[in-house]
Amino acid sequence: MFPATLATVIIAYSCASQGSPDGGPYDEDPPKFVAASPRPFSLDNHQNKLTLEFDEYVKLERASEKVVVSPPQLEQPEIKVNGKKIIVNLIDSIKDSVTYTVDFADAIVDNNEGNPMGNFTYSFSTYGRIDTMEVSGVVLGAADLEPMKGMLVGLHSNLHDSVFTTLPFERVSRTDSRGHFIIRGVAPGRYRIFALNDGNQNYLFDSKTEMIAFSDSIIVPSQFADERPDTVWTIDSIVKETRIVPFTHYLPDDIVLRAFKETQTRRYMKSAKRDQQHHFVITFSTPTDTMPILRGLNFDVEKDLVLETTERHDSLCYWIKDSVLIECDSLVAQIDYYMTDDSLGVLVPKRDTLFLTNKVTREQREKIREKEEKKKEKERRKRVKRGDTIRTEQKKFLSMKVEASGDLSSNVTLSFTEPVERFDTSAIQLQVKVDTLWNPLKFVFRADSVEPRKYEILAPWQPETEYKLTIDSAAVTGIYGLHTNKVEQSIKTKKLDEYATLYLNVRGAVPTAFVELLDNGGKVLRKQQLSKESTADFYFLQPGQKYYVRLVNDLNGNGVWDTGAWESHTMPEDVFYFPKTWEMKANFEFEETWDVLATPLERQKPYDILKQKPEKEKQVKSKNRERLKNLGRSQE
Repeated sequence: MFPATLATVIIAYSCASQGSPDGGPYDEDPPKFVAASPRPFSLDNHQNKLTLEFDEYVKLERASEKVVVSPPQLEQPEIKVNGKKIIVNLIDSIKDSVTYTVDFADAIVDNNEGNPMGNFTYSFSTYGRIDTMEVSGVVLGAADLEPMKGMLVGLHSNLHDSVFTTLPFERVSRTDSRGHFIIRGVAPGRYRIFALNDGNQNYLFDSKTEMIAFSDSIIVPSQFADERPDTVWTIDSIVKETRIVPFTHYLPDDIVLRAFKETQTRRYMKSAKRDQQHHFVITFSTPTDTMPILRGLNFDVEKDLVLETTERHDSLCYWIKDSVLIECDSLVAQIDYYMTDDSLGVLVPKRDTLFLTNKVTREQREKIREKEEKKKEKERRKRVKRGDTIRTEQKKFLSMKVEASGDLSSNVTLSFTEPVERFDTSAIQLQVKVDTLWNPLKFVFRADSVEPRKYEILAPWQPETEYKLTIDSAAVTGIYGLHTNKVEQSIKTKKLDEYATLYLNVRGAVPTAFVELLDNGGKVLRKQQLSKESTADFYFLQPGQKYYVRLVNDLNGNGVWDTGAWESHTMPEDVFYFPKTWEMKANFEFEETWDVLATPLERQKPYDILKQKPEKEKQVKSKNRERLKNLGRSQE
């Protein structure tokens, strides 16, 4: 009877209690530091093996990214986790008369649940005192105010300019996902501060490919006793207590470094390749005012090629016109240009021979064409067998993309996939509808100043008006003999009350500044020079679209943002963002006064267009609340 009774009890319990068995409460306590050898803040220590012990098993997350040893180690230290211990072996020789800090940031978590210990730093000194001062701030991209993650920030007590390029940093930190940094273990004194994207990990600036930042201000660390509110939360996120706690406030804590990459001044040929069968591209490291000279050794440059180049000739794209030459597997040319002599640092003439080969040989191309022809013939026979109508092959035209949105803020554009050989502008007609009649309208036809193979039709567009664009057949002929098909396109502009307008009254900018209107991807939609009255107005803005505003202090008035230079101590031109998202409404006019200096730089760029989003701060996991909820019980 007993076994039967037991089985009945088990079945009844199973029916009444469905679900997975509860494994008990989760561990929500972060690791606690217990001891270390040598002891924290020990003096006159020269041990290079550091052992830190915790009250539970721990692990390190992204140690190579987060853990920073200062003074910086030219040979990277060995950091290992062994159960409840973290062992740090300093490979470099221990320096005299300095404070060593090992900043773990939030890398230490418990082994089971990943609860973070929080920001943890271990320190010891090799002489009779511990240096405890700190300096902190933020590193932002100079061109776009993006938080610069993972940049080294270092101090030098030697105030001479040469130390940045000749000596490793004395104290160092690394920026987090917000661009923030804290340099710890700083001794009283006067310092210069620098930031460096240190590609070769030698803690000094020795390559112009490295992004840098510097400040002309002297850093003088200080500290004072301060107070701040501290809020204690219960496990179910109800405020339990807010109290005022004392702490040591270290200054400066608001350093802003603007990181930039210097303009490349060393000129050399980067590449010369036949990227497609019908054209090849030659690129150089820097722009130049002197046009390189190309001479074909098995072709005629003037007769057989069409050149597209950038304004400063740092990229040359040669289109091959001759059909026989296109089929040629290899083109041989000589190019004369100026390059930088590394020993003299000046431009010297240089001649190179170029061998520009097709990626696919003629034999391979013939096989591909033959295969395609067989495939087409097979498909044609199938269609004949089914009784389908076989259409003759349609005539090929030069591909032309016409963009005519009717937006009052933009012009009609024509874009082509190959260079244009001939334009017959008399074959392009623009008409405007007046009452019921179509009247011819004068327009200006011009090449786009930036994009090759793109052209604009400029006209005095009026709101709520109908236009008709007609481009006759053969109006445009490409370099391969194809001409455009006939195009007829109607254009109707919107009413004025379908747009929004933004008026900006700018304060704190230089008179030569310009303002840029951006979309939600950070792309520049329009650029407006600041007026004499320090205003910038943007008309015909689309309702429902989000806009953002950036200002550049264009000190030299060249219309573009200019980077900095270390040797001349030239800072990059200042960039500011309006810390607001503009979502436009139809028939609305927005007017606002913008003091570009009113908001700290690190808080200016709207979150929506930040590319480097701040990482979520690690929190102790509150799994027990969810567990009790699943069990149908409340938190006691």
